[in-house]
Amino acid sequence: MTDLTCLCAADQFSGSAPPDHCGFAEMESQGDDLPPPPPLPPNAEPIKAESADDLPLPPPLPPIKPEEAKKISKPKRALIARPGFGKRGNPIQLVTNHFKVSLKTTDEFFHHYYVNLKYEDDRPVDGKGVGRKVIDKLSQTYASELAHKDFAYDGEKSLFTIGALPQINNEFVVVLEDVSSGKTPANGSPGNDSPGNDKKRVKRPYQTKTFKVELSFAARIPMSAIAMALKGQESEHTQEAIRVIDIILRQHSAKQGCLLVRQSFFHNNPSNFVDLGGGVMGCRGFHSSFRATQSGLSLNIDVSTTMIVKPGPVVDFLLANQKVDHPNKIDWAKAKRALKNLRIKTSPANTEYKIVGLSERNCYEQMFSLKQRNGGNGDPEAIEISVYDYFVKNRGIELRYSGDFPCINVGKPRRPTYFPIELCQLVPLQRYTKSLSTLQRSSLVEKSRQKPQERMSVLSDVLKRSSYDTEPMLKACGISIAQGFTQVSGRVLQAPKLKAGNGEDIFTRNGRWNFNNKRLARACVVDRWAVVNFSARCNTMNLVNDLIKCGGMKGITVEKPHIVIEENGSMRRAPAPKRVEDMFEQVKSKLPGAPKFLLCILAERKNSDVYGPWKRKCLADFGIVTQCVAPTRVNDQYLTNVLLKINAKLGGMNSLLQIEMSPSIPLVSKVPTLILGMDVSHGSPGQSDIPSIAAVVGSREWPLVSKYRASVRSQSPKLEMIDSLFKPQGTDDDGLVRECLIDFYTSSGKRKPDQIIIFRDGVSESQFNQVLNIELDQIIEACKFLDENWNPKFTLIVAQKNHHTKFFIPGSPENVPPGTVVDNAVCHPRNYDFYMCAHAGMIGTTRPTHYHILHDEIHFAADDLQDLVHSLSYVYQRSTTAISVVSPICYAHLAAAQVAQFIKFDEMSETSSSQGGGHTSAGSAPVQELPRLHEKVRSSMFFC
Repeated sequence: MTDLTCLCAADQFSGSAPPDHCGFAEMESQGDDLPPPPPLPPNAEPIKAESADDLPLPPPLPPIKPEEAKKISKPKRALIARPGFGKRGNPIQLVTNHFKVSLKTTDEFFHHYYVNLKYEDDRPVDGKGVGRKVIDKLSQTYASELAHKDFAYDGEKSLFTIGALPQINNEFVVVLEDVSSGKTPANGSPGNDSPGNDKKRVKRPYQTKTFKVELSFAARIPMSAIAMALKGQESEHTQEAIRVIDIILRQHSAKQGCLLVRQSFFHNNPSNFVDLGGGVMGCRGFHSSFRATQSGLSLNIDVSTTMIVKPGPVVDFLLANQKVDHPNKIDWAKAKRALKNLRIKTSPANTEYKIVGLSERNCYEQMFSLKQRNGGNGDPEAIEISVYDYFVKNRGIELRYSGDFPCINVGKPRRPTYFPIELCQLVPLQRYTKSLSTLQRSSLVEKSRQKPQERMSVLSDVLKRSSYDTEPMLKACGISIAQGFTQVSGRVLQAPKLKAGNGEDIFTRNGRWNFNNKRLARACVVDRWAVVNFSARCNTMNLVNDLIKCGGMKGITVEKPHIVIEENGSMRRAPAPKRVEDMFEQVKSKLPGAPKFLLCILAERKNSDVYGPWKRKCLADFGIVTQCVAPTRVNDQYLTNVLLKINAKLGGMNSLLQIEMSPSIPLVSKVPTLILGMDVSHGSPGQSDIPSIAAVVGSREWPLVSKYRASVRSQSPKLEMIDSLFKPQGTDDDGLVRECLIDFYTSSGKRKPDQIIIFRDGVSESQFNQVLNIELDQIIEACKFLDENWNPKFTLIVAQKNHHTKFFIPGSPENVPPGTVVDNAVCHPRNYDFYMCAHAGMIGTTRPTHYHILHDEIHFAADDLQDLVHSLSYVYQRSTTAISVVSPICYAHLAAAQVAQFIKFDEMSETSSSQGGGHTSAGSAPVQELPRLHEKVRSSMFFC
């Protein structure tokens, strides 16, 4: 659709020109950034102001325009309560990895204190990890002044106690011995604890460091808030109270020397490590968090895996990381980026430091100024000496290979501190946060897999070994944890009926089906097409003939290609964009007109650098549908899978739900209903500067629910909320939602959707209110922009895969069957949610999708909504299996991933530091725009 027809469609949509809206309703500040209140006098309780009579009058406000008043007075939406439970399906008894927690009823309060840590000279403490040491020492040194209270400390700015601290003025001085601070001596020498001035070492056998600690009272949190939440009566204190007991779990693991990653804990036990290559290891640990559920408070324990840097000599890590066999071959610019912010221990003093960089010269040549006492008069004299000579001659340490290589710098920007590389060892349990290679990722997945029975026994063992019953803070809260898995009742829903071509039934078994002896529901014609081969070793004509033959069996007419174009041999080693450019020149010169479809054969199955530029050329510049293949074993199954993708991209349909053909989907088939899938994809954790990609897919051709189109935009790195749903620009809207609305209207017989069902992926519970009140408002504004009087009904559902609840069949080695749904016991005590395993878990343990219904104006019955979600897992056109999450969300993932390849964002996995240093804050920098899709392919399922 051209921009002109798009505008015409918009005018038809509303019956008038779109009104000139500008700007969003202002968001109210939540007060998150306020400083803590000052400390209270002893035994005083904070009181709420009863009246504002004594306050001075504020200055008069400017008059509010009527349309602004409407925005300001708009009430905030709240999460809906569960309207009822589902009943359909065959009952199944399951157990889950939630362990029941008993909790004493109490009127006591958690007291929250804001922690301010400073050095003696009032500089703020910024080092990670030192906070816990300081607070531990504080509780030992001042035990009597603090009434022997136990602390729950989050390692940063928050500390909690049960009941108030006795003193009003909670300011303390704490002295820590032997802090591995990496502080540099004044002369800039290579460190004063390992290689520094010997006389200093005699006087000070260890370093001491003095800290000032201020604890300012911030809030009281009633412990009863947890018990109230279990009765379905949540208050603003509920999440805070559960956060406190989660912090107690973190602290318990921190005391055991674990690496903490949010609520996951990793012990320094080599039996938990698996080598992934490249100097990276997978480390298996466990997740542990408290959840308020219908059956009471529970402790959710699960297996968790993170990536760590391989501990040991720094040189060994660099050799593995760069895949070279000798230090001479190390690229030191890359090494500097890989090592930055990692922690090392230096020998012989075994002191810990953080790496800030490398020396500019090698160890033989890197000079520094060493102060020595001169003869009898005792005046210090500075001499220039190389790092190598200092360690070998002054310290008597033998260096075998460091001389030719840069030194490790652990100092300050203007006062470097150098160590020869062979004296440096990487300490264990340091997270690796760069993106993994395809090989590393598949190795991690393979080595992390656990069958259901194995996972259950590991989890039982973890709970026993965690010894939470010895944690004094948990005891003080009256918390005790059951040892057995929680029993839950599930239901197995019947699989939806599918239709192939000629109205034939497709029989599904265990969430799977095939197209043997069947034709596709709506088969396309593949004509005006050509094949391009980017130097892949492949019998191209055999592949083409096999596709034509297989297509004929599935009902797809595949005509002979116009031409097969082989890449010029001279281009094989050229940069990818040049190779694509050259290939397109050949396409233009050898074809009579623009092709409708191009089959592209690549040499690499994964990570081909031609893929992104090729897709951009086809989809953004020329509007040509394309399918990339990298055939290794060509058989009937492979050809069928390729044809399923081609058919969907060219506008065909592979299979359809019987209930969308009849059409008889409850509520959805009665009135025009648009289904949206929304997702934001981010770079890897270490890639702090790569823009995030927001994608919205919308259903088309109502009453179908199997056909979709996508809109994609870039936005600020790591920004989870989608900021381009509605983007008014004068009399136009350049937002993501408008495209879906207009496409629905033009493809559904000029009907506006009366109902809009939104599936949102990738948001945590703390962001539900933003989705409900900010994103939903933007979608409503996009609708109003097209027609002021149009009021569709909305249902908003969040899908979460990133959670830790698993279900098991007691005594069975099998995973739960596809179609299993659970909406009781471990679900929320008040809010509307359910877990669904729509797919057959073939490897490892099935991870259910957790669906949260935040808003439902359409008023689905619980059974109808669960059936709809289940059915939408069967309309994924790329495969012949039910998938684990509704198809619109999967399509949003695919669209975001494919369009992101159009731009070669800088290889940030090289430049960002391993510990995630130098992150830009979300929403701070201008972002590179993505190219828009060509109008010819804009409404296609190009992402299939």
